[in-house]
Amino acid sequence: MVSRADRSPFAEWLWTVDRYLFAGFVLLMVGGIVLSFAASPAVAERLGIDSYHFIKRQALFLLPALGLMLAVSALSPRMVRRTALVVFAVSLVLMVVTLFVGLDAKGARRWINILGFSVQPSEFLKPSLIVLVAFLMSESGRRSEVPGSLFSILLFMMSAALLVAQPDFGQTMLLMLVFAALFFLNGLPWIAIVPIGALGFGGLVAAYAFLPHVQSRVDRFLDPSSGDTFNVDRALEAFISGSWFGRGPGEGTIKRILPESHTDFIFAVAAEEFGIVVCLILVLVFTFVVLRGLGHAARDSDAFGRLATAGLMVLFGIQSCINMAVNLNLMPAKGMTLPFISYGGSSLLATALSMGFVLALTRRRPQAAGTDSVVVTRLSPASLV
Repeated sequence: MVSRADRSPFAEWLWTVDRYLFAGFVLLMVGGIVLSFAASPAVAERLGIDSYHFIKRQALFLLPALGLMLAVSALSPRMVRRTALVVFAVSLVLMVVTLFVGLDAKGARRWINILGFSVQPSEFLKPSLIVLVAFLMSESGRRSEVPGSLFSILLFMMSAALLVAQPDFGQTMLLMLVFAALFFLNGLPWIAIVPIGALGFGGLVAAYAFLPHVQSRVDRFLDPSSGDTFNVDRALEAFISGSWFGRGPGEGTIKRILPESHTDFIFAVAAEEFGIVVCLILVLVFTFVVLRGLGHAARDSDAFGRLATAGLMVLFGIQSCINMAVNLNLMPAKGMTLPFISYGGSSLLATALSMGFVLALTRRRPQAAGTDSVVVTRLSPASLV
């Protein structure tokens, strides 16, 4: 047990970090490994590789991801901004490079091979962009001469253009939703919601009109008879087969024919083997961490901390909802991972980075009050560098 009198860096971190939020993240990471044991062997066998190939790789990234989250959670708000700036710049460069030398998968170039590992730069771009936009908006509020909103829009448009070029329309829409949420939380006038909503709707219509794969997915969602709905149909069968308490660990059968059972449809595998009750518990854990994070944001008097924390938790929450909704056929299919749960090194590390930012920004930080007493407050915002 660490004493409150201990002044070591670890003790300071332990007594200032939100341990319930941290525990929720660790629980999801461990849950990802457990569900990987259930979902990935069937995929590996279909590919003719070692049955535990995906489990080993997921476990290989688990400790680095946990270490990354812990390291980032110890940063000050200023260092969070600096780290986000570096990550954003590197991700932006890698996304440009990916368009030319990236790995081609199903007509999309989203991954690049680095030292034998497939890296998806856009996963790291998302949290770093949100932190930078939060900083620009907060600085604009403090100093009217800073064109924070303009710079934020430029950064978003640059990022969105690279995502569309891959193409990755789903991630583009996800970023757009979070970006709109940040503007709203920053005090966007109600009258401005209508044109922004119209712009977003126009983007959806344009994507449906000019992107064949988007049109195909929407058509199949609205009219299943118009195309192949194999993945979604099997996912729904998995929920029905598992019922409330599941068929038991390793007893699932539908996962053997579900192509993306270890990534996009791992939630359906959880339903078949562990039951809807376990799925509801998983939903409750996601709900707990999102609401707790948003609660911290609501109580934060620092505009940067408030916007960055809220934006990161909105990103985490919306991405989780999209994945689960696709599994339940509540929205058109979209290849989006379930944070901390789905297989994928880039997704796991990027989510750990994102939630490390949240833990760092929600830590209690002591500041002298001018007397011998100490009050707990937030560090005042400083410049980015």
